[in-house]
Amino acid sequence: MKTKVLKKAEVKRNWYVVDAKGKVLGRLASKIAVVLTGKHKPQYTPHVDCGDFVVIVNADKFRVTGNKMRDKIYYSHSFFPGGLKKIHLDLMLKKHPGRAIYHAVSGMLPKNKLRARRLKRLKIYADANHPHSAQSPQTIEL
Repeated sequence: MKTKVLKKAEVKRNWYVVDAKGKVLGRLASKIAVVLTGKHKPQYTPHVDCGDFVVIVNADKFRVTGNKMRDKIYYSHSFFPGGLKKIHLDLMLKKHPGRAIYHAVSGMLPKNKLRARRLKRLKIYADANHPHSAQSPQTIEL
């Protein structure tokens, strides 16, 4: 018996819709990362990008456990002296509703050359409407 190795031309990408309303952020992000990498498919090949598209709706209605809403801090730096910026999770949800989920999923993906390509297949929307109905996405419960 030989192991079938998936080639780039043989990859079939599906579309999935995930409703983030009421879901815990970390658990949601880890399951989305599995779908983006393609590890949920039986023909998963590590060196081929065989993941699927994921559309997240209600991105600002997720929940976190404990005091993370006011204690979790996102850092960014401008690479200039004194250029460190901090923003708490509750303020980030007001300014950029989908960015917290994006950061969580990005941290769950492997740190390699395929990471940016996988993140391009992640579509995040703050409300329940999305423009990807033409792709006839399947709703999955995570």
